[in-house]
Amino acid sequence: MRILFVNACVRKESRTRRLAEQVIKGLRTENDEVEEIRAAEVYAIRDEEFIISRNAASEKRCFTDPAYALAVQFAEADMIIVAAPYWDLSFPAILKAYFEQINVVGLTFEYTEDGRPRGLCKAQKLIYVTTAGGPIISDDYGYGYVKTMAQAFYGIPDVSQIKAEGLDVIGADVETILRNAVKSE
Repeated sequence: MRILFVNACVRKESRTRRLAEQVIKGLRTENDEVEEIRAAEVYAIRDEEFIISRNAASEKRCFTDPAYALAVQFAEADMIIVAAPYWDLSFPAILKAYFEQINVVGLTFEYTEDGRPRGLCKAQKLIYVTTAGGPIISDDYGYGYVKTMAQAFYGIPDVSQIKAEGLDVIGADVETILRNAVKSE
């Protein structure tokens, strides 16, 4: 099985990354291949010329250009783990930029005759992993966004969240909270 680990954690000592690695360790078998994408390292500013060129290639279903490498990797993964800390009611902007790169008509999704997206991705499961210093006030803009994209655009039916909250609360036992979050899956 090919597991794609989309790592949107910015800090080197990220608790979210640690939690995601524990999730992967619990799911992975010796025959599984894990590919990690560090969203902060692949982010690039895209201008109008890039978008026009990319859309033209997409219309021709020509996905060999390196601009499509992330989308091809995402579409071909058997399982996807997304790790993103809870920031400002959502996740780091680099994760949104990553989704903009993989959202490719004809590769990760297509439109039906009535204009609805239909997923083309191989994965049947996506797990969203997040941590928060306090409580997660709303899942709408973080996990909710990722879940909607996965199900409505990419056709990934099984989407779940593993979260560890309250890590910065005075007196919190961070290691126990992280261990319990892994057990919840």
